[in-house]
Amino acid sequence: MNRTTIAAVVAGAFSLGAATAFAGECPADKRTPDGNGQKSGATMPKGVTDRVIASNDLSKDPIALQGRLFRARELVIAPGGIVPWHDHTNRPAMIYIVSGQIHEYASTCAVPILHKAGDVAPERAPTQHWWKNNGKTKAVLISVDLFPTEMKMDEKLM
Repeated sequence: MNRTTIAAVVAGAFSLGAATAFAGECPADKRTPDGNGQKSGATMPKGVTDRVIASNDLSKDPIALQGRLFRARELVIAPGGIVPWHDHTNRPAMIYIVSGQIHEYASTCAVPILHKAGDVAPERAPTQHWWKNNGKTKAVLISVDLFPTEMKMDEKLM
């Protein structure tokens, strides 16, 4: 699959999810200051496949944004699988839930957040969180982020 096709698939996925975007948000009455919500979970992934499907060095684009990759990844989380505790202080992202469902345990929410197919979850500072597939089928997610080039690809940085 070439980059144009991948970009079209990602754009299409986000446009399809636009009607239900943010459906899996933390309920307004359960939002908390960072650190007062869900506590840290696992620090290593379990049952997760994380594959970069496209990446673009933004310093070489007309935008000339130094030190950032515009990156798209596919994450497949098996039943019982865990995306470990991480933050988005320096790496904003959007997650589109392609299929299945998954729970997010966020430092800014007093309760777990259920994300279902078609939902889009924004990830930004000050959120710290981890995810778990509590379902019986795999969850497939597309993550698009602005990855800092000084950071190494790290399995804890999902």
